[in-house]
Amino acid sequence: MQQSYRSARSASSLPSLPPQASVPSEPAVPSEPAVPSEPAVPSEPAVPSEPAVPSVRHAAGTVGGEYHALLARHDAMRLRRRILGQGRAPAPEPDTAALYDGAADQRLITQYLDLVTPFADLIAHLYDEMFARWPCLRSLFPASMDFQRVHLARAFWYLIENLHRPAEVAATFRQLGHDHRKLGVRPAHYEAFEAALCVALRRTAGPRWAEAVEEAWVRMLRFAVASMVEGADAALAEPPCWQGTVTAHERRRPDLAVLRVRLHEPYPYRAGQFAAVESPLMRQAWRPYSLASAPAPDGEVAFHIRRTGPGGVSDALVSGTRVGDVLRLGPAHGTMTLRDEDRSRDLLMVAGGTGWAPIKALLEDWAARRRGTDGGLPPRSAGRVHLFVGARGRAELYDAAALAELAARHDRLRVVRVLDEDIVPERDDPSAGYGPLAEAVAREGRWSDHLAFVSGPAAMVGATVARLTAAGMPADHMRHDPVPDPLTPPAGRCAT
Repeated sequence: MQQSYRSARSASSLPSLPPQASVPSEPAVPSEPAVPSEPAVPSEPAVPSEPAVPSVRHAAGTVGGEYHALLARHDAMRLRRRILGQGRAPAPEPDTAALYDGAADQRLITQYLDLVTPFADLIAHLYDEMFARWPCLRSLFPASMDFQRVHLARAFWYLIENLHRPAEVAATFRQLGHDHRKLGVRPAHYEAFEAALCVALRRTAGPRWAEAVEEAWVRMLRFAVASMVEGADAALAEPPCWQGTVTAHERRRPDLAVLRVRLHEPYPYRAGQFAAVESPLMRQAWRPYSLASAPAPDGEVAFHIRRTGPGGVSDALVSGTRVGDVLRLGPAHGTMTLRDEDRSRDLLMVAGGTGWAPIKALLEDWAARRRGTDGGLPPRSAGRVHLFVGARGRAELYDAAALAELAARHDRLRVVRVLDEDIVPERDDPSAGYGPLAEAVAREGRWSDHLAFVSGPAAMVGATVARLTAAGMPADHMRHDPVPDPLTPPAGRCAT
């Protein structure tokens, strides 16, 4: 997963619900899982007039550090109570997706949607109201709110477009709730968000706004929130995030660095997956990056970071990070992995730019399975691997030495380098710049019986997948990034 097209996928930044309040004098964490006592989707929602949001108290440079430690202690106590109470029959929980008539709310919200779209004004009013009533929350967001606003707009679009499929929405927001644990989100923050949203809806819509429509918005929000709380509670036994110390930081190009990070505790992931990363230089700003190494006994992971612009997370990781700095990682995600049944298959791997990062991890995993060093199992037969690596020029082959070493060490690995620095893309075809790589893959062989892994910029992935599809490769034989963002707005509509 590459930052050039994956920034929209940061689970940690989807959607932009308020993150943690800071350290309260008395822990604002309920003794039982934080699930509202009222039905998750009330028929007559009561908007809280003034949710109790704890004030901010933290040392400079340690935003949220003490707060997260406090939450960790309370989560440990909740987990202990859950384990001790396993012998008791739990109270049956209602199926909120089955109970919620999302289609009815969808019709009502859509009928008045023109009053609050585009969402830019609504979101601006929402944050203005929330930060005016609870100023402490502002310091817990990233300095720049642009990323937050875009993702909140995407979340609104996703909800509205999919309310008639409540089970699908619930699954998506359970995953978001799981990922939001690293932000320290608690029910008080959802209540503050809801109250600010109601004010923002009235302010944006003007005199034509109807109370029934506002109630539909609140039901929609509470349905999503109930799923997020459920997802967070289900992940109580795992850390919300992992800390790791940078052990190596190598600038391969002015805009690209290879980082190695040693995790302070075991970090579960599989080769080919990605994780959200937070830099201490940009607290509360998380961006997803592919893990560039297979799991290893020393607990180190690698990232290949390309700077996409000034002042962002990628800039902080490339230009501002040093050996000894401590980064935070969210849970690993992604399905572009090798499965047990894939071990003996012939593989096609295609990497463009820093799309080489997850492909390199997959090759390390493949080699370990072949040697029998993946968990002490005996060596097993492995198919051949055909690897295509594309770049605009030799200067962009930033990991050429490792690529050459892999090719020399494994007789069942064939490497084809495709350079297109002399190719001028056609004016109206955004994928034309990646045509040489996609064409080289299509021209080199018949791949329908292979399992393909494709990683790189979105245009390159799209061009390659299109060529493979046209050549007869079944869709279930292809694993690739980018994975479509479930919160992407509908075609023809901007994110805000």
